[in-house]
Amino acid sequence: MTRTLPRTELLLILSDMDGMSSQLVSIIVVSAGSNAYLKPCLDSLEQQSHQNKEVIVIDNSLLEEPLSYCAALNKGIGKAKGDFILCLNDDVSLDKDFIREALRGFLLSEKIGMVSGKILRPDAKIIDSTGLFLSPWRTPMERGYNLLDKGQFENKGYIFGVSGAAAFLRKAMLEAIKDNYGYFDLRFGFFFEDLDLAWRANRFGWQGYYIPAAIAYHVRGATARKASGINKPFARRYLDASMQACLLKNRYLTLLKNESWPDFILHLPLIIIHDCAMWAYALFFTPAAIKKLIFPSER
Repeated sequence: MTRTLPRTELLLILSDMDGMSSQLVSIIVVSAGSNAYLKPCLDSLEQQSHQNKEVIVIDNSLLEEPLSYCAALNKGIGKAKGDFILCLNDDVSLDKDFIREALRGFLLSEKIGMVSGKILRPDAKIIDSTGLFLSPWRTPMERGYNLLDKGQFENKGYIFGVSGAAAFLRKAMLEAIKDNYGYFDLRFGFFFEDLDLAWRANRFGWQGYYIPAAIAYHVRGATARKASGINKPFARRYLDASMQACLLKNRYLTLLKNESWPDFILHLPLIIIHDCAMWAYALFFTPAAIKKLIFPSER
């Protein structure tokens, strides 16, 4: 069944609830309107073996005033009826058993609020993510990123968080960690929003879990990079000045929100090394990003 909400919201909700499973899963897809990515994504949702689901598509290409990524997700979560929320980039497609397998992770404990599957590149050979972790530099680290999949991540287990490309979340956790800026912090817009959510969740006692049998495929960078940078490592060099400035800002916003003083002092030497390299790169290669950070309203 397809139901179109008033044009001011421009949400397309597709419901498929034939009673195959008792767990309703709400899937939120934020799209820029590219049919090259959105159609395969929606086709993979239609083919899911788990039938009790609703799909909420927020198409920014149809909005007079496009929503930021976090704002779009928050709107979708607010509309969602399911106890489990799958947030997807439109450049992600799922194996037909992804939802069914990933749901098993939530059943292990009521404190598991985040589940990651094995996210591969479209060639099904290169790993995109097998879980999000907090690096010693206090940055997001996708486990297995850009490695050849040799079966080295076939064990289930606890993780710090989940990649924003395919974030499977318990609604109860989202409600528990929501703050004045929403489920996903509206100030982030894009980048680091998944680390912030995971870090907040961990501070509130929630856990993440990895299910390797839940397979997804991600065209890395399709929603944010230049075409030449799709599926390439070192994403920073393929981003425009606004995106680069967002990376710089959100790096510190994440730390200010979530880091404890003892851990900050413990990791300070590595933070300094990382940030010196980060600012040196910005100064020499993308000075426009620094200008955009200081003067965000200028074009």
